[in-house]
Amino acid sequence: MSFYVVIPARYASTRLPAKPLKEIAGKPMIQHVYERACESAAAQVIIATDDARIEAVAKSFGARVCMTSAAHNSGTDRLQEVAAQLGLGATDIVVNVQGDEPLIPPAVINQVAANLAANSYASVATLSEPIHSLDDFRNPNIVKVVADQAGKALYFSRAPIPWPRDHFAKADVSSLLDNFPAQRHIGIYAYRVALLNRFITWPQAQLEQIESLEQLRVLANGEAIHIAEACAAVPGGVDTEADLLRVKAILEN
Repeated sequence: MSFYVVIPARYASTRLPAKPLKEIAGKPMIQHVYERACESAAAQVIIATDDARIEAVAKSFGARVCMTSAAHNSGTDRLQEVAAQLGLGATDIVVNVQGDEPLIPPAVINQVAANLAANSYASVATLSEPIHSLDDFRNPNIVKVVADQAGKALYFSRAPIPWPRDHFAKADVSSLLDNFPAQRHIGIYAYRVALLNRFITWPQAQLEQIESLEQLRVLANGEAIHIAEACAAVPGGVDTEADLLRVKAILEN
């Protein structure tokens, strides 16, 4: 099985401007992500950006860079442009690794690519992990997912799903049920290039707009997403200054 990793990296960020270039343990964050991805089995690792500052830094540590349009509305659109620039075929697999995940385990990159290769019914594969905290279950910033018994995603939501009706009908709920099957979605994706080519032709879906979740456009258009529990713990990415300090503490020690 052969696959490619693309790391979309944007300079502009509402909560943390210049995020990919923030220094962590003597390196820009995007270099940490790139080096993790290079430890995977990917045939190539490419950084995709529309910003010359990121391009210059990435090239300084030897990364391959694809310059892409600044008009893209999503990372998926940017991935499709990279696939086109590389001349990838319809059945080729591209893994999207977020540029703000400096702690991502290489094993999960391999896992999501292998899962897509092994499940021909799916156009996309992604990963999840169990939710154990009631606060996390109720947190709209933590995306939940439910799947069928074959690992086919049924729905993604910012709302708490599945909803344990009888349990939450009680007045003194302070924790989740034991062995409750709540799953947090982990935002790493493997795509077949044919899906990327279709994706850019679709308008935003109503459910996608309501939930602000791009993967719902895939489900709304009848495509299958395979999902499985991650084979290794995936620490959170860097969205805020507090996240940056947390990751610095881990990598600098």
